[in-house]
Amino acid sequence: MLTRDLASIRTGRASPALVEHMKADYHGILTPINQMASISIPDAKMILIQPWDSSSIKSIEKAILTSDLGLNPISDSRVLRIPIPPLTEERRKELTKAVHKRSEDARIALRNLRREGIEKFRQAEKDKAISQDQCTRASEQLQKLTDNFTDKINNIGHAKEKEIMEV
Repeated sequence: MLTRDLASIRTGRASPALVEHMKADYHGILTPINQMASISIPDAKMILIQPWDSSSIKSIEKAILTSDLGLNPISDSRVLRIPIPPLTEERRKELTKAVHKRSEDARIALRNLRREGIEKFRQAEKDKAISQDQCTRASEQLQKLTDNFTDKINNIGHAKEKEIMEV
């Protein structure tokens, strides 16, 4: 989930993940762009969107312009070309902060799951469904799993930050 979430953060290179989950109006229904068009990457600095229904090109263009990515699509009535401009140093720092925040949100969610699990173990012990030793062992195993996933979250976040700061 975190990996997919971070894929939508722009790094200076073209990626279909930047636009594929954006929603555009398609005959009155908000529809993800990847369900309305084919998205390709002809080179490292360009995204090409080819709608299956050419009447939807304006709504796709509007969705991209109103997004917070700062992209300016170029339309030729059949396809949208989206040049990916280089990131400024200030924008890179903002994006790094966004990555850090999303990573922290994932760690918080993980800790909440751990807390709920430990509460369930304690309740099962209180209800005499498991022994105190079983409760302790289960809590320790849950802590090991939590530590393992926390490390994975940290690694994913650091890799994305490195990718953003790469010039």
